[in-house]
Amino acid sequence: MKLNQLKGMREFIREEDGMGTVEIILIIVVLVGLVIIFKSQITQIINSLFQKITSQTGTV
Repeated sequence: MKLNQLKGMREFIREEDGMGTVEIILIIVVLVGLVIIFKSQITQIINSLFQKITSQTGTV
């Protein structure tokens, strides 16, 4: 019985089905962290882009 349990544990360790999900979650966490850290800079860039867009719409 112990041999079967040992084989089962080895197969469980070698299994990589869940790795894709874990990697995606880690990427999302890093991206959210970066957005939180650089929120003010991102807001400034977006505001300046929208100001340029609205000021240049009359020239088109």
